[in-house]
Amino acid sequence: MELKRGRNAHSPTLDTVIMVEETIKRLGACRITELYRALPRTVIYPTLKLIIGYFHAKGFIASDKEGKIVWIYNPELVRSYEAKPHLRVR
Repeated sequence: MELKRGRNAHSPTLDTVIMVEETIKRLGACRITELYRALPRTVIYPTLKLIIGYFHAKGFIASDKEGKIVWIYNPELVRSYEAKPHLRVR
């Protein structure tokens, strides 16, 4: 997936990306507009869409046909599977 930067999108700071990540985790399944309203600080909407696109491309979030997104990345689960000798990562 190619990340397209809109005309009004700014490069987000690490603080902004972390804030969006924590808010998605806290809300659970939500629409982007719900996420936008729940953020503790204002983020320009095109920048939020850029962050969401990044999370999608990296496999951190999933979305359903209704447009709700949810955080799915779980590094502890990945580490537990990697520690099992009878399982292999492809």
